[in-house]
Amino acid sequence: QVQVVESGGGLVQPGGSLRLSCLVTGSIFSPNAMVWYRQAQGKQREFVAQITYGGYISYADSVKGRFTISRDNAGNTLWLQMKSLKPEDTAAYYCYADFGFSDYWGQGTQVTVSS
Repeated sequence: QVQVVESGGGLVQPGGSLRLSCLVTGSIFSPNAMVWYRQAQGKQREFVAQITYGGYISYADSVKGRFTISRDNAGNTLWLQMKSLKPEDTAAYYCYADFGFSDYWGQGTQVTVSS
């Protein structure tokens, strides 16, 4: 059974950094695409960043230049390095693994940016 587990969230001051991790287990395949989404309280879930198996990367405009997405295909691990964090980055961050024939969500990890 495929499981997607995020970690690394927490409380950080504005301007600080955090590194989120996402581990996908239970599959002999590597996801075609791995994506970070986030959802702030009372708002819709929104796209943050995506990286394909081949390394194609895209970011939401709101995080360009501050966030860096990366992955290890062999280990089915995804990371999101977040720098210069702002209070508006506060949200639950979700990892999404798209295998093409199926897809899976993690349970989310909370990031709170506050002084």
